[in-house]
Amino acid sequence: VQLQASGGGLVQTGASLRLSCAGSARFFSSVDLGWFRQAPGKEREFVAAVDWRIVTEYADSVKGRFTISRDNVKNMVYLQMNNLKPEDTAVYYCAGADPTYYTNYVKKLVGDYTTWGQGTQVTVSS
Repeated sequence: VQLQASGGGLVQTGASLRLSCAGSARFFSSVDLGWFRQAPGKEREFVAAVDWRIVTEYADSVKGRFTISRDNVKNMVYLQMNNLKPEDTAVYYCAGADPTYYTNYVKKLVGDYTTWGQGTQVTVSS
């Protein structure tokens, strides 16, 4: 699968953004998809994921504010981000896991994902 993220920008605290990630894969519906982010000087961290069963997981820091969703007809995955905070500032990456790597849990580790989009910058000003 190939992925391309978009939708980042500069917003104020409390604003909303929706990130989009377009995928190209014959078996897109079988791919576990995730969003990660990386702030300057920090390691890439898990934000949210939705697996092929449409089960979702979120980092504690974004629960209740962010929503991940997927559209298997359009080969898209989205991250709706509400009530943004300055600490959400980072480059956001969408990622896809190997569809043959089956697990009965939602993947949350960077190493679980084999394909990465190019990243989109989200900056939240205070």
